[in-house]
This record gives sequence, C-alpha cells and structure tokens, in this order.
Amino acid sequence: MPASGLSDDQVNSELAKMVEFIKREAEEKAKEIRIKANEEYEIEKAEIVRSEISKIDKDYEQKTKQASMQEQILRSTNANKTRLHVLSAKAEVLDQVFQEAESELKRISKNEKEYETLLTKLIEQGIPLLKNENKFLLTVREQDKEVASSAAKSAIEKLGGDSNVQFSYEVSTAGFIDAESAGGVLISTVDRKIVVNNSLEERLHLLGQKILPLIRLELFGPSATRKYFD
Repeated sequence: MPASGLSDDQVNSELAKMVEFIKREAEEKAKEIRIKANEEYEIEKAEIVRSEISKIDKDYEQKTKQASMQEQILRSTNANKTRLHVLSAKAEVLDQVFQEAESELKRISKNEKEYETLLTKLIEQGIPLLKNENKFLLTVREQDKEVASSAAKSAIEKLGGDSNVQFSYEVSTAGFIDAESAGGVLISTVDRKIVVNNSLEERLHLLGQKILPLIRLELFGPSATRKYFD
C-alpha cells in the first residue's frame, strides 16, 4: 500500500479523474479555439466580400463613366459629321448659284448692245474713283476693244456734261482681261497707280459677299444658331 494511505484503486480513480478533467479542459479549449477561429474566419470573409463588392462597385462606376464619355464623344462626332455634311451641301448649292450667275454674265457679254450699256455704266462708276484724273486707261478683253471705246465715249459724254470736265481715255493694248472671263473693265490712271477693278467677276464677287446672308436666308431659312438679324 502507498505511503499516502491510498489504495491502488483510489490512485487509479484519482488519475482517471485528472485525465478526464484535462481532457474536458482540452476539449473546451479546442472548442473555444474553433469558435474564435470561425468568428475570425467569418469576419475576414465578410471583409473580403465587402472589399470585393467595393472593388466591383468602383469598377462598375468607372466603366459607366467611360461608357457615358464614349457615348458623348460619339454623339459629338456624329453631330459634327452631320454639320459638316450640311455645310458642304449648302456650299455646293451656293457655288451653283454663283456659277449660274457667272454664266448669265457671260451670256450678257455676248449681246453687244446689252454689253455696251453695261460697260458704259461700269466706266461711269469707275471714273470718279480716280481722284479727279481726267485721263484714264481702260483694260478689257482683247475682243472688247471696240465696244469698250464706244462705251467710254458714252460715259465721257454723260460725266462731262454733268461736271464740265474734259475727259480723255485710251484702251490698253499692252494687256488684256482674260478672254475666257465674263468681261467687264479695269479703269485706271495712265500710270496705273490707281486701278478700279470693274471686271464682271469682281463685281459678282463683291455683290455676292454683300448679299450672301440674304441668299442663305432665301435658300435655307433662318439659322438655328443666329439670334440677331440685320
């Protein structure tokens, strides 16, 4: 028998109790560890889920912004293309209008009587712009020398009678307006320091610049972007 007075059975019983206690403690500890591990796992999992959801939201927001920006760019590009097509079509129509007007001027220049009347008016308008020069030089198409001379005489008769000034002129033989042009006349001082361009193309160009807004209004109606009208 042991010195403590406990029998072997008692010792074994006490040992069994101690083992059972240690076993329960270990199981409780293990359970606590599992619970804590599960809690940490759930917390970490929730954090990962929140992080991924936040990332997905940011990616979606960024892609939505990019898609919206691309749509705006596409709309702007298409609007600009449409505007350019419209402007190009309008320009073609205006070019056609002025081409037809130029063709009409060429038709007039083929009618000698009508053309002489026109040249007379152009010379009358040009002479006063020569700063009181009473001698002037006319430059015309080569085929217009005779009709220009006749027109100059009529213009001088009209202007001279109104102002009592004696005018004289000469028709240039050193240079001519392009034979393929609609015609008209350049009125200049003899030294060519002052030149009044009354060619029909130039007059058409000046007139076109002046009445272009009216032509646009007549052909295409009021501009949607224009707020004020002359």
